[in-house]
Amino acid sequence: MGLTFSSTKKESLQDIKIVEKTKENQFVIALAGNPNTGKSTVFNSLTGLHQHTGNWPGKTVVNFQGNFNYKKDEFILVDLPGTYSLLATSAEEEVARDYICFGEADLVVVVLDATCLERNLNLLLQIMEITSNVLVCVNLMDEAKKKNITVNIEKLSEILKVPVVSTSARNGKGINELKEAIYEYSKKENNNNFKIQYDDFIEKEVERLELILSKKYNELNYRWIALRLLDGDKTIINSIRKYVDESFYIEDKDLSNEVECFIKSNSKIRDDIAKKIYNECFEVSNKVVEKSGNKILEQQKIDNILTSKKTGIPVMLIFLTIILWLTIQGANYPSALLASMFDSLEVKLLQLFNYIGAPLWLKNILVLGLYKTVAWVISVMLPPMAIFFPIFTLLEDSGYLPRICFNLDKAFKKAHCHGKQVLTMCMGFGCNAAGVIAARIIDSPRERLVAILTNCFVPCNGRFPTLIALSMIFVGGTFASSTADSMLAALMVMLLVVLGIVITLVVSYILSKTILKGMPSSFTLELPPYRKPQIGRVIYTSIIDRTIFVLVRAIKVAAPAGIIIYVLSNVMIGDMSLVAHIASFLDPFAKAIGLDGYILMAFILGLPANEIVLPILIMGYLSNGVMTDFTSLDMLKNVLVNNGWTYLTLLNTMLFSLLHFPCATTILTIKKETGSRKWAWFSFIMPTIVAIIVCFLTATIYRIFA
Repeated sequence: MGLTFSSTKKESLQDIKIVEKTKENQFVIALAGNPNTGKSTVFNSLTGLHQHTGNWPGKTVVNFQGNFNYKKDEFILVDLPGTYSLLATSAEEEVARDYICFGEADLVVVVLDATCLERNLNLLLQIMEITSNVLVCVNLMDEAKKKNITVNIEKLSEILKVPVVSTSARNGKGINELKEAIYEYSKKENNNNFKIQYDDFIEKEVERLELILSKKYNELNYRWIALRLLDGDKTIINSIRKYVDESFYIEDKDLSNEVECFIKSNSKIRDDIAKKIYNECFEVSNKVVEKSGNKILEQQKIDNILTSKKTGIPVMLIFLTIILWLTIQGANYPSALLASMFDSLEVKLLQLFNYIGAPLWLKNILVLGLYKTVAWVISVMLPPMAIFFPIFTLLEDSGYLPRICFNLDKAFKKAHCHGKQVLTMCMGFGCNAAGVIAARIIDSPRERLVAILTNCFVPCNGRFPTLIALSMIFVGGTFASSTADSMLAALMVMLLVVLGIVITLVVSYILSKTILKGMPSSFTLELPPYRKPQIGRVIYTSIIDRTIFVLVRAIKVAAPAGIIIYVLSNVMIGDMSLVAHIASFLDPFAKAIGLDGYILMAFILGLPANEIVLPILIMGYLSNGVMTDFTSLDMLKNVLVNNGWTYLTLLNTMLFSLLHFPCATTILTIKKETGSRKWAWFSFIMPTIVAIIVCFLTATIYRIFA
């Protein structure tokens, strides 16, 4: 019989559903492998349409099951989640591990990618430590041939002492041979147990634990369980209690004391075990893989630059500066054209309202409030997004973004947070709400929460227009007229982005040492090969999924906000508008942190969307409650200078824009992702306090030396 999992959401012993074999010629086969190895293609080739999907109990992991017949035998194929390891740092790894350990499959077929065999061997060797009933499928042989990579299948089988079959599943090559091997080896036991020889101090401790385990528990792989206990994997204890022995490790002082004493004196035990496995992968790969030609060498040379300790981060900063420069330089003229177009349309709208005899108050609210606010948002946001997102997507599609994650992983680990937080941070450049959702890729709840709460410290597309406009106003004059001006403005924004990353690391460290205590978990990051970007995908992803999506969201928020702001700007109490009263109330505190009341009010009223902060500020300064058009940034600069702006005001406005509370959409997304109002409020209060502290420090330093 074999074991599978029901589709219930409970986690208990009842989650295991025993698949009774109704025939003697029925066998259960588990299919395992790394992501992107063609495992799903192999599964589809074997099962055809005879498959169904479900959810692993208690986990957001999809499973696929199918069956096929071969030589009058029936094979039930269970497609395990794609994973790089079985060290159980994610739901996928835990599900795959539990099934291989306790699922009693007749055979485990492990799919490897022939183009990167060394990396794939990591999972295979871990599986072979659990069970000897293994069949290896080396897939993507056609891709390996294109890259001039040769894999010696016979030698690999000889070294590992397990059957090995080569396939090119997309072309259907080798599938019949794979079926024949499954048919043959699912019926017999492989007694050649694979064993990695670890360092002596580990092996001696494993022997002691094996002795303790063998005296107290039955039907366990004592060596493998001992290794998992030593590397601190507590999830294996719960799994053994669930599927084998409910009393495992409960009040077992001999076992727990032995494990805890060893871990305390050997804090890097997991790293030592992982290092030994990787060394074994390297040795096996060197013996069976031959590489020739220039493609792989070229990619290695590129990675030597892009992921080097010396050049990786500088190159990343250069890329960021160039992207920002292209965005600033390229967005000016389309912005001016859009503004001119909206101005012409505004005149016609006013004529239309006059023609139909609309009341003055309605005309002003709809045209001078709603329309002009929306027009400003589109004019300011659309051009930068239409440039920034496609370039960003090109880097993503070419395979560069995982290199950024690789370069920053060590820094994030030192901050006691997860390396994948870099990817969520990159998503935050487009939209902080998207970055919050992207934190789902982090499996540790603690580290996921850290990533969610600190995502707002990188500027989203709603903040970029404000940062870019302010940098251009005080550096480049009229639309940053020279290339040097544009580059200087880009450098200013780039330095702010770097500061945002530094603040992210500092706050992540503080959270990890205080209210979200814990150690960073390890993960395997795949560096995919560099690929020629798919232009169609780039256009669709950057324009439809990102630019249009963010723009529509901004318009939905900005439109009603424009009406509210117009009303507040035109309702008078005494000789001052409500906006002026609010600004006057906030002014003492705002001055203390290097701002003024109107700036602070603009950020508060801009809570619905960061894109409308600058329009609100201008409406407040002009005191007439109407959005005013500017033919050049020099005119906008004059308005700011006339209202008391200095370089301190500029710096602190940009800093506050970078670090302050996220927009309402992001806060609601945080509430939904965490399921807690407490963390939603915390996500508002914490970055605001950080912004106030930073601005107060810069204002104090400026006043001391001014």
